Amino acid sequence: MQNHETTVKIRVRDTAEALSLFGPQDAHLKQIEANTNAKIHSRGEEIVIQGPKEETDVLEPLFNVLLKLIRKGMTLTDRDVIYAHRLAKQGRVDDLLDLFQEEVGVTQKGKAVRVKSIGQRHYVSAIKKSDIVFGVGPAGTGKTFLAVVMAVSALKSHMVKKIVLTRPAVEAGENLGFLPGDLQEKVDPYLRPLYDSLYTMLGTEQVSKMMERGLIEVAPLAYMRGRTLEDSFVILDEAQNTTPEQMKMFLTRLGFGSKMVVTGDVTQVDLPRGKQSGLKEAERILARVPEIKFIHLGQEDVVRHTLVQKIIDAYELDENQE
Repeated sequence: MQNHETTVKIRVRDTAEALSLFGPQDAHLKQIEANTNAKIHSRGEEIVIQGPKEETDVLEPLFNVLLKLIRKGMTLTDRDVIYAHRLAKQGRVDDLLDLFQEEVGVTQKGKAVRVKSIGQRHYVSAIKKSDIVFGVGPAGTGKTFLAVVMAVSALKSHMVKKIVLTRPAVEAGENLGFLPGDLQEKVDPYLRPLYDSLYTMLGTEQVSKMMERGLIEVAPLAYMRGRTLEDSFVILDEAQNTTPEQMKMFLTRLGFGSKMVVTGDVTQVDLPRGKQSGLKEAERILARVPEIKFIHLGQEDVVRHTLVQKIIDAYELDENQE
């Protein structure tokens, strides 16, 4: 059956709205055109889409939803537009209207933090409902940052009394001796990404004050041994680099009134060859415990530069070919 060419017209309120929709130097428009056979251009206060009906049936709801988001005051990024286009192809672009309204926190500069994908929404929802959540996925999916956002929110609303952030320092066991400085200075480079997320949410000064008062603790995983963490929001980052013994030790620190979020990327294991990842083992062993949630984020949830997603795709393709 022949697919007839159709023309669809969408009205915009003014030139400013069309500029927001098309993006700086038409960047958003170019992203959409690169993934469609239709032609898109603006004529005054109209957007005209011409192409096969199956393409215009995707693009019409896509542009209508993007316009609704702009009218709600949202500034679209390239990544938002790519994700919206992908959802439109699945007939699910309306999901974005609810998704982008959900505010999970506010940065120190007063900017709202919103979930950027359906996977991220599942992740945040699981953190709200469950005491132990595993966020597993590639770089740039927001696993660590969203966990820190939720931790700060829980502390501010007095749901917990302190935040504990930890990472396994793979080389930071016995091999740290040759590095200059005291122990804190030696382990800080391994914990830097956690500090960065805290600084975004609270500011450098506030973080320092809260650490002095014991409201925030950032420490290597080895420091967790022998403790019970009560009324705490505990985040274990880079969990793919724990051994099964370390993972069990960490999870059994859970005390009353506490939440734990474990984040990691099973494709980025830095453990010595032959050592099993505690993150992989945990999923195998704990998959049948209904109170523990495993949320898998994929490249469609990547919220960094659009090239990051292409890099992840390219590596996955290469691994599958091998």
